[in-house]
Amino acid sequence: VAKYGAQVDLPFSGPLSFAHLPYSRCLDPNPTVGYSPTPAFDIAVLGMPFDTSVSYRPGARFGPFGIRAGSRRIRPLRSWTMYWESDPYGSGVVLDCGDVPVAISDNSLALAQMEAAYDSLLHRPMMSDNASYTAEFAKDGKEHPRVITLGGDHTIVLPILRSLNKVYGPVTVIHFDSHLDTWTPFNYPGVGSDENSISAITHGSFFWKAWREGLMTRSNVHGGIRCKFSGPADLENDSEVGFALITTDDIEYLGAKGIAEAIRARVGDGPVYLSVDIDVIDPALAPATGTPEAGGWTVREFKAILRGLAGLNFVGADIVEVAPAYDTNAETTALIAADIVHEFISMFLADGPVPERTPAERGWGQAAFTG
Repeated sequence: VAKYGAQVDLPFSGPLSFAHLPYSRCLDPNPTVGYSPTPAFDIAVLGMPFDTSVSYRPGARFGPFGIRAGSRRIRPLRSWTMYWESDPYGSGVVLDCGDVPVAISDNSLALAQMEAAYDSLLHRPMMSDNASYTAEFAKDGKEHPRVITLGGDHTIVLPILRSLNKVYGPVTVIHFDSHLDTWTPFNYPGVGSDENSISAITHGSFFWKAWREGLMTRSNVHGGIRCKFSGPADLENDSEVGFALITTDDIEYLGAKGIAEAIRARVGDGPVYLSVDIDVIDPALAPATGTPEAGGWTVREFKAILRGLAGLNFVGADIVEVAPAYDTNAETTALIAADIVHEFISMFLADGPVPERTPAERGWGQAAFTG
């Protein structure tokens, strides 16, 4: 067999990890050091297969698996893109850390497990000795790894924000979604009036809970909102929780560049957390989600907005609400979600915003434009 060279994973072969990255069960305990002696990393990919706080269609517990499956054509040494002019996996600083094992019948326990897992990864040693991304915002003045989380329903952001708060204090949230997720929970049947009840924490109320716990600044922003409301009071409450709002239709007036500029002006120079619900994309393109809403952005529009945010001080990101069972055609939603994660990683490793240039300015295929 040796005469044919090294055993190389093809796009459709090999163990399932995101983009064929090195995979390690980073959360396995080690009696001597407190955690498994996994390779060091600067960016971790972590799955949170939790979906027991949804209000409509379940199934996002299979999201991490689906997103990894959708990433199989992305791989190291084959991921250089014209936009970023880099291969984000070439430096070897990204590691797939597997999934958090979460309780399936006790939401209180599951939230605690996800928070503990995130705590663990945030305090791992960095691979890059000279990395300088988040240290100036950390309470201990040290550089901490950044985690890209694969959901799971959107509730997973609450334990993530709780964990980040221990390191950075309140962070500013950029939230792409068709729904606000700042609703007070008391309008849901069966919740009652106790805000400390675990039943008060759902994928539509977790930002309200995070605000009550002081986990966010007041410079947060939604992008892509287009859902139905119970009335103007929903928007008044959303503002009180500290969010400004960009609707899906605003792209008609602002364009992708204008939306990115408005977000940058809103969030400022502090630590930023990025949360993406896949339903920000139109369900004609990404149908496999728990609460689809018609009239969303295209993938191209959304990627253009994301790229306009490069250079912000990101301390973490997630993509949530991918429920693969509702994909009716060839893993469409999973493929889109995987490509968005690739954009996250590229954006995290970029030195700053990539300058806009025409093809001729880039110099690729210039003959086609000059004749």
